[in-house]
Amino acid sequence: MPIWQPAPGEILLARDSIVFASGTAKPVEGMRWFRDTERKDIQHELSGQAGWPEGPTYTLIPPTPKQAARTAGRFGLGVLGAAVVVALGAILGDLGGTGPGAGHDPGRPRVREDEVDDFPVLWGAPGALARTLPWQLDPARRPAGYGTHAIVTDRRIVIVGLPDGDPGKDEEVLWEVGRERIARVERMRYSEVLGDVKITFTDGSWCRLAPPRLRIGWTILRHLAHPTDLLHPSEMTPRQRKYVQKCAAQTLNADPAREPVVTRRPSGRFLVEVTTKEPVEGDYGIVKDYWHMSKRGRRGAIRRDDL
Repeated sequence: MPIWQPAPGEILLARDSIVFASGTAKPVEGMRWFRDTERKDIQHELSGQAGWPEGPTYTLIPPTPKQAARTAGRFGLGVLGAAVVVALGAILGDLGGTGPGAGHDPGRPRVREDEVDDFPVLWGAPGALARTLPWQLDPARRPAGYGTHAIVTDRRIVIVGLPDGDPGKDEEVLWEVGRERIARVERMRYSEVLGDVKITFTDGSWCRLAPPRLRIGWTILRHLAHPTDLLHPSEMTPRQRKYVQKCAAQTLNADPAREPVVTRRPSGRFLVEVTTKEPVEGDYGIVKDYWHMSKRGRRGAIRRDDL
């Protein structure tokens, strides 16, 4: 199928690469598990009932006494360092930039039993929504070169598969869900990628997802971490409309077929996104320019909570 397109009247907000997350802490580094609500491994259930191919069996890596002592000694410094890195990540992420990940031990784990003692990326009882996610999100199961993108609109989230990593070439829809089925989205900052995401569905099941490579500026987070609050042109003041038009005019290779998308951020300011005519990229999805607008229709300052 060709490049996925939204339905008439549906607003495309983000499209970016996505996979199940991988552990960062030494005991779970590079690993991931699939659990039921009693923390039992359900890989064989998924293979038998949901058609997943068999995947690797992981074993926790016990820390050596030397590693444990070093970790305890660095704890205070680690928390401070993580705060600095997360702040930098928020700034670069708001700019739509990319950069290196936080490395290992990025501060204090938020949920130790799910980030150090274990690393579930799918959690749910039999029949739960999380269990319907496609196996192609698992880097350890899918063929080499296969890619997956998440598409976020004002109505739904869609997962598409890219058999050879090339968007639009044999692209296939693997899964979708209406946004009303999502109860909560949380940034999980104890991560090499500075903020993979935990999506909890209305039935209580959840998943943990991330971009496939270490980077800052994962656009999926912009429209999942906060409820989408669109500002339509009819709601804008003349000064705001003028500023949005200026953003579109200053964007190199802007796509005239797509109107700029303006969303209200938690601070009350606005994010202006202008889609370009650049081809959809396998690694980064849709290419956009990002601008920040104040309530008065002027260039706005970057704020961490607006990411």
